[in-house]
Amino acid sequence: RYSGDREATSSVPARELFANGSVLLLTGAFVIGAVTQDKGMQMIAPFVVTPFVGILCLFLLDMGISAGRSLSANRHMLNPGLFSFGLVMPITGALLGWAAGSMIGLQTGSLFLLMVLAASASYIAVPAAMRIALPKAESGIYLTLSLGVTFPFNITVGLPLYLWLAGFGA
Repeated sequence: RYSGDREATSSVPARELFANGSVLLLTGAFVIGAVTQDKGMQMIAPFVVTPFVGILCLFLLDMGISAGRSLSANRHMLNPGLFSFGLVMPITGALLGWAAGSMIGLQTGSLFLLMVLAASASYIAVPAAMRIALPKAESGIYLTLSLGVTFPFNITVGLPLYLWLAGFGA
């Protein structure tokens, strides 16, 4: 599958990404939503909105069990360098967001939100995508960094820092 043939390796992930059932379902839902607007949402709310919280809980539970197993088996891989990455990367992302937002003239509130988004790790969408795209990636490692390092850092230190920078740069 990944034999080193550049053309074969570059086309396979793109095909898998765009032909993935979840991606097609999500894209179709966006198109249907754009066409049907609020009336369409009201019609499907009992099917989509009501069960969402329960399904999300089951998904997060499954992800937690998977990460726990992976972490237990691979805890030896956690090292100071990985923890440093979990602290340095959000600051790097926030600074890139600050630079881009300042260049386009965002005001303080919008600049702050862009910085927060650029500094954040994804806790739901990316782990699910990683599971499909990189099935051999150790979920215990990347979830430990995002939930155990980056998230607490952003909540305690990052948000006040990003707000100060957003006010300073605006």
